[in-house]
Amino acid sequence: MKPPVSTAKPAATIIPIVPAAADDEVMVSLYASSQKIHPRSVSGVFSNWRWLTVWITQIVFYGLPWLEWNARQAVLFDLEVRRFYIFGLVLYPQDFIYLTGLLVISALSLFLFTAVAGRLWCGFACPQTVYTEIFLWIEKKVEGDRSARMRLDAAGMSASKFGKRALKQVLWITFALWTGFTFVGYFTPIRELAALSLAASLGPWQTFWVFFYGFATYGNAGFLREQVCKYMCPYARFQSAMFDKDTMIVTYDEQRGEPRGPRSKKADPVALGLGSCVDCTLCVQVCPTGIDIRKGLQYECIGCAACVDVCDDVMDKVGYPRGLIKFSTQNGMEQGWDTKQMLQRAMRPRVLVYSAILFAITAAVGVSLFLRTPLRVDVMRDRGSLARMVEQGRIENVYRLQIMNATEQTQRYAITVSGLPGITLDPLTEVEVLPTEVRSAAVRVQIPPGTADTGSHPIQFEIRSTGDEVARVTEKAAFLVPR
Repeated sequence: MKPPVSTAKPAATIIPIVPAAADDEVMVSLYASSQKIHPRSVSGVFSNWRWLTVWITQIVFYGLPWLEWNARQAVLFDLEVRRFYIFGLVLYPQDFIYLTGLLVISALSLFLFTAVAGRLWCGFACPQTVYTEIFLWIEKKVEGDRSARMRLDAAGMSASKFGKRALKQVLWITFALWTGFTFVGYFTPIRELAALSLAASLGPWQTFWVFFYGFATYGNAGFLREQVCKYMCPYARFQSAMFDKDTMIVTYDEQRGEPRGPRSKKADPVALGLGSCVDCTLCVQVCPTGIDIRKGLQYECIGCAACVDVCDDVMDKVGYPRGLIKFSTQNGMEQGWDTKQMLQRAMRPRVLVYSAILFAITAAVGVSLFLRTPLRVDVMRDRGSLARMVEQGRIENVYRLQIMNATEQTQRYAITVSGLPGITLDPLTEVEVLPTEVRSAAVRVQIPPGTADTGSHPIQFEIRSTGDEVARVTEKAAFLVPR
């Protein structure tokens, strides 16, 4: 016979709680410090494209302020005199609408490029990416490649380490200050700024902005680096709203690459039950934000395609086809699209709508600039004398005209008035305005007695250039007839 089975529950184990001593301290850290990232150098098609954009953007940024146009700086936003020069175009604060149009065009371009090619801007042309590439290049030249920099970090302080670090910091600071100087050169004539800098006579605001922009470049590109892209840049946060399954992204072909694992170059991966990924981790080592692209799409990925270049290089060495990591889309990877299908997916509704709106706004801004009259006039009533009666009973109003010559040649403008019977200017007025200057002209407008009833009456001023290129502006005003 079987022994009876006991149905009694085992006694619960009681663990006594011993209160901690008053002098026992428990440190709980809520912050995980990030590991410093040392991106490995990489070469390839996309790396060459990235460096091409670095060269183009920096040649434009550093060279543009030194170009001359009509004996003055070609591109200058002169805040002191409130005039903005863009080659042959002279703009005033009243032309702020064009800046608004430019910002709208920039935003729509970003949306369009994101819908078509993901974070194309981030990976190749963003200032943070560009300056980080430059600072990393300086660091590599001074301290060595990735492994040498990691050994230098782990080593104790020595004369060699101090010398390398000091040289790197000097080069970084020099480059950052030159960047700040160039930035200020877009708002203060750069040749004048250079002369003041050599004479140590920079003004307080000029000095502040040179050092402020230089410090921002030094801190962001030298130290923060990927932290800016991961935590400070808002674009990384809201990009998901602009992404869909047809957006071009850097993708890892999991179906082909898994299961990953090391193997001999001569080994047959099928016989070993392995995919094409040899698990070399080079794609992680070259990533400027330190992510593993094999884990799927991550918001930290800036689309620089460094992992694509290094993976293609590894595939060439082991004799496998390229494209384990590549630019593709989620739909493209799932459905195995070819190049033709990848190009066709760009013609989807979202892209077409962005393109149409961008084209319309760009055309509108371009046409507006082309048809823009290089003459602006503001009519203001003289506050000292609203309306008065002068000789022969004539009624007179006094106005002040602010005439802005938006050309770079001296212009003469004839001023006429209309709107009431017998209305005249006293005296007949013709004004000369120097290039890109604003001149104030006081004019007296008179009408014969009994011409108009008491009250306000609309009149029009016409200001017309007398030179070869006719510019004409009509401005409305009110003529007051006293009781």
